[in-house]
Amino acid sequence: MEKHVALLIIGGGPIGLACALAAQKEGIEYLIIERGCLVNSLYRYPLNMTFFSTSERLEIGGIPFVSNNAKPTRPEALEYYRRVATSKNVNIHLFETVEAVKPENGHYKVITSKQIYTARFIVIATGFYDIPNLLNIPGEHLPKVTHYYKDPHFYATQRVVVVGANNSSVDAALETYRKGADVTMVIREGEIGKRVKYWVKPDIENRISEGSIKAYFYSTLTAIRENEVDIKTPEGMVTIPNDFVIAATGYQPDFNFLEKTGIALSPDEIRCPTYNPETMETNMPGIFLAGVVCGGMNTHKWFIENSREHAEQIMRAIGNYKA
Repeated sequence: MEKHVALLIIGGGPIGLACALAAQKEGIEYLIIERGCLVNSLYRYPLNMTFFSTSERLEIGGIPFVSNNAKPTRPEALEYYRRVATSKNVNIHLFETVEAVKPENGHYKVITSKQIYTARFIVIATGFYDIPNLLNIPGEHLPKVTHYYKDPHFYATQRVVVVGANNSSVDAALETYRKGADVTMVIREGEIGKRVKYWVKPDIENRISEGSIKAYFYSTLTAIRENEVDIKTPEGMVTIPNDFVIAATGYQPDFNFLEKTGIALSPDEIRCPTYNPETMETNMPGIFLAGVVCGGMNTHKWFIENSREHAEQIMRAIGNYKA
């Protein structure tokens, strides 16, 4: 039997929760569907991750986020968003996957792994953390390779290759090095990324300069085997012994889901979804986007602090529909 809601929100991350709180405020009936746990992407972050933003910039629904640190940590963020969801009795179904969204007689039919729903309005706030950018090289499928670095202790005394030079790459390199790993970074560019946290960048540059962490610049990983890897460097191919590979190569939105839903994507490599920046409504009437998914492959364009406002924009647009 189909269940009907006025607004169905796909994604239970911080921005999905922000949309739910905004809907509550406006008296709009809603339901969040999340395929993982509450704020699943934050849960999958590295255990020791520290946010770039201060806590007040991560607040949603006007609920204070009090942190014991200048920059909040992953455990603090998980607790904050859990407290928001429970204290506000957010209507959310966890561990339920949206499989299809189809227009039908002036509303949308939403088929999930557990139920069929109908909704007048849809918000897609699915983020970008579920689909890694693959290296597409031999051996990437081996169990020793991960795109989701978690805990440095796991790599103690091991020979670790870290691919990339962004925040997650640098954090993984420094943390595993400090747990006794023999760390080698493979970096496509000629320097550490410009977006690396300003209080961390000197640390990684000094560790590379002194030789504590080895780095191959202008280089790419070309093959992974059980006990070694191949690196293409400006001086030629290099093969080094290796136990684990942390491929911190970034992530991308679920473009396949967006296209199946009927949302038009830009024809360039950015694949930016089509939406009205004032209302966040897509080319599919009544379907809205919120959060990082709006940027396509420009995953650094939107984050929590500058996309919280999407929730209010969407509710105003829905209010105009109802009026």
